[in-house]
Amino acid sequence: MSLPSQTVALLQAARDLVKSLPADAVLLLTETSVDWDELTRMLTGCKLFVAAENPALTKTLRERDEWTVIDLDPEQVPTQERMNSALLKAVSENQLQPGAHIVALYNGIASSDADAPEPVDSLSIIHLGEHLERMTAQDLRVLGDAAPIDVLRAVVDLATEIGREGREGQPVGTVLVVGDTRKVLSMSRFQNYNPFRGYSRAERDIRNRDVREQIKEIAKLDGAILIGRDGIAEAACLHLNPRVEGVSLRKGFGSRHMAAAGISKATAAVAFAVSQSSGSVRVFQRGDEVLHIEPLARPHVWQPFKLEAQEPPENPGIANGDAE
Repeated sequence: MSLPSQTVALLQAARDLVKSLPADAVLLLTETSVDWDELTRMLTGCKLFVAAENPALTKTLRERDEWTVIDLDPEQVPTQERMNSALLKAVSENQLQPGAHIVALYNGIASSDADAPEPVDSLSIIHLGEHLERMTAQDLRVLGDAAPIDVLRAVVDLATEIGREGREGQPVGTVLVVGDTRKVLSMSRFQNYNPFRGYSRAERDIRNRDVREQIKEIAKLDGAILIGRDGIAEAACLHLNPRVEGVSLRKGFGSRHMAAAGISKATAAVAFAVSQSSGSVRVFQRGDEVLHIEPLARPHVWQPFKLEAQEPPENPGIANGDAE
């Protein structure tokens, strides 16, 4: 089985780009079996990721030790979203650095012959440092009807800006809780005065950029920030005190992430935990992490993801706004 001439030309271009940019890896997105030996020969010296939804295809490819195979969920989604999903999986599993440069090969043009789709007809250069935030924002659909999409996007913008910018050059970590405000308040206590008290709804609407700028200042205070499903900020300086039985987090996360996961399990709220050490944002719903957002423009040298959760031993007496 020989490769189509168009595919050969694109593979040659990908190999040359890896050397000249330089790029960190080649991502091949395909559901079609090709001449894998020839493809391997043409991409010699390139780190190769192959992503597909077809379990039978990926099973055979896993026998090639020099490749990284990514299984995609079988969904009817656009090619761009499938590519985004593959890259996010590679980053979250520490197979790619968040600032990597990728040459992507894929089938971007629909074929008239469904039985013989063109395996590769398009090439893109992806700079993860510019696109990863936007990619994860597209996945807000996993949160369902937790809140209107405009509110969720505003919270994502706020959380990633806090993680990326901090305040006055200092990193800031916090928890933003969205929805089910009455029940969340019943499982919380104020550590300080409520800075939102006395302000009108318009002055507390996070969909307004000026309001988000003010909340960034409030994020420096200890405790979580509570936002209604309608996008109205209700409270801040909250010590979340949910029951955490049944909540399981990966080793290394501290009280901030545990509180976020716990409150999302005990209520219908969604919790956004901003890591002070790395600026990353983890979104919890029903006690599980459902999104991981990296604010990649943060001005410092990025370390591998496995280092982001390394923290000092947790102090049981510390407020959940004070530790990761």
